[in-house]
Amino acid sequence: MREIYAGMPWWVKWIAVPVIAIFVFGGLIASVVGFVISLLFKALIFVVLVGGLIFVVRKFMSSSSRGDW
Repeated sequence: MREIYAGMPWWVKWIAVPVIAIFVFGGLIASVVGFVISLLFKALIFVVLVGGLIFVVRKFMSSSSRGDW
């Protein structure tokens, strides 16, 4: 198999084979990339929400400890 592949022209090795691989596995690649981007977005939303919660709790605790009520 390696000898057959080695005897092919450069355009088969570097253009045709990757294009065929993308055509065959394109849906899988797109779903994996979409999953990773979705996971990163959800992690970012989680960090923002936790940071906001900590900010609100600290603000509430500092205002209630002064005895403003």
